[in-house]
Amino acid sequence: MNIQFKSIIELREMLDNKSISITELTQESFLLAKKYDELNCFVTMNEEVGQKKADAADSNNKNSSMLFGIPLAQKDLFCTENLRTTCSSKILSNFIPPYTATAVKKLEDAGSITIGKTNMDEFAMGSSNETSFFGNVHNPWKKGYVPGGSSGGSAAAVAAGIVPAATGTDTGGSIRQPAAHCGITGLKPTYGRVSRWGMIAFASSLDQAGPLARTAEDCAILLNSMSGYDSKDTTSLNSDVPDFLANINQPIDGLKIGIIKEFNLSDLDSEVQARFEESKKTYEKLGAKFIEVSLPNISASVPTYYSIAPAECSSNLSRFDGVRFGHRAKNTTDLNDLYIKSRSEGFGDEVKRRILIGTYALSAGYYDAYYKKAQQVRRLIKNDFDQVFQSVDVLMTPTSPNTAFEFGSKGTQNPVELYLEDLFTISSNLAGLPAISIPHGQVNSLPVGLQLIGNFLKEDQLLNTAHLFQKNSDFHLAQPSLEDFS
Repeated sequence: MNIQFKSIIELREMLDNKSISITELTQESFLLAKKYDELNCFVTMNEEVGQKKADAADSNNKNSSMLFGIPLAQKDLFCTENLRTTCSSKILSNFIPPYTATAVKKLEDAGSITIGKTNMDEFAMGSSNETSFFGNVHNPWKKGYVPGGSSGGSAAAVAAGIVPAATGTDTGGSIRQPAAHCGITGLKPTYGRVSRWGMIAFASSLDQAGPLARTAEDCAILLNSMSGYDSKDTTSLNSDVPDFLANINQPIDGLKIGIIKEFNLSDLDSEVQARFEESKKTYEKLGAKFIEVSLPNISASVPTYYSIAPAECSSNLSRFDGVRFGHRAKNTTDLNDLYIKSRSEGFGDEVKRRILIGTYALSAGYYDAYYKKAQQVRRLIKNDFDQVFQSVDVLMTPTSPNTAFEFGSKGTQNPVELYLEDLFTISSNLAGLPAISIPHGQVNSLPVGLQLIGNFLKEDQLLNTAHLFQKNSDFHLAQPSLEDFS
C-alpha cells in the first residue's frame, strides 16, 4: 500500500484499521529512502534497529500514542545512542554517542521509529545545505536546487514523502526556511519549550529543536511529545505544556495579525508579494484583522545575529580538538600541532569562518564593541516584540525573500548573500519567540513559505492559525514529481 505523502493522521488511521502493519510501514519508508537516495537526504540509516523495533511494536501493540509505529527522521545533530551522529562534519564523521538526546528519546518513548539521520549544513551553519561534508541535499521540487538549511535533509525527506515528519533545529531560521523551500510545514517553538540536552550546540542562546511535517496538525502531534521540562538542560522552561491539538480547530474570527512596517515587501519578487497578498485575503475571509505595526530595531537583526551566533559557536566548537573524540590528525609533532591540524582538516570553510569571526568578537578589546553591544541590541529587539504583542495576536511575514535557488548561485564570492536568506526569520530567535512556516503557493514551480510569529509560549495559537489556513487551502497537499530522482 502506498504511504508516500501521507500525513501522520492518515497513517495513524491506516495502522489503527489494520490496512497496514507497522513493519510494512517502516519497510516502505526504508524502500523510499533507497529509491530517492540521489536526493542525499540521509547521512546514516537505522534499518536493522528500526525494523526490529517495528516488528516488536506489531507484536506488542499496547501504546495509544498518536506516534506509535510512525517512522521519523532525525536531524544529524541530535545524539542517538549507538547510531552515528556527525553534524555533517568530517570532524565527527565517526562519532557514535553513548546516549540519546531528550527530544529524540521523547519521540521514541511515544512509539515512533527512527529510520535514519538526515543531512544538514555542517554544525547547522548555513542556509542552503551546501556546507555539508557529505554533499548537497537536492530540493525534491527541482534537482540541482537547494532545499534550504540547515535542516535541509529533514525538510527534503518529508517533502519527498519518505517520512511523514522529521526533527530539525532552528538557530536563525533553520527549520522554517527549508520548510518554505520544500513546501512543507516547520515550527520553531519558544526557546526552552523543547530540551536542548543531547543536541550538539551551535549557538546555545539561539538553538531550538522543533518539528517539520506536512501539516500544522502533524507538527502539533510531534510537539506534544517533544515538549516539557528537562532537568538536564538549564535553559529548559519549567512551565505547563498544553495539548497542542486541543484548540487547533478554534475559529480565529477577530484574530489580530500584525504586518511589520519595517519589512518593505515591495522590494521582493512581485510573485512572492502576490502570494502574500492572497494569503492575507484567506485570513480576512476567516475573520482575521490586519494591523500595521512597527518594530523599530528589527533592521538590526542580521548584524546582531551574526555577532552573537559566531561568538557562541567559537566557544561551543572549542571542544572539538582531536583529543577526546572526533577526527584526529595523523603525523603531528606536538599537542599544539595536533589541535591545529585536527581542526584545520576537520572543519569546513563556513565553520572556520564563523569560528574566526566569533573568536575575534570575543577577544580582549573587542568584546564590548561586538558581543556585548549585540546583546544590548538584542534586548531592544525583544522589547519591540513585547510592545507589539500588546496590540496584536500574531505577526505575519514571508518566510524567505525568495524561492529555492541553484547550487553555487549564492554566497560563493560573498557569504553575506546567504546570510540575508534569513532576513525574516532571525528576529524570532533573538527574541526567543515561536514561529511557523507554512506553504502558501508556488512561484516558477517552486514552493513559497508564509511565516507566522507568535508571542511567548503561544505555540497553540500559532498552530491553530496555521491549521485553519491549511483547512481553507490546499497548498500543503502539493507533491513534487521526483521524476529526476527515481
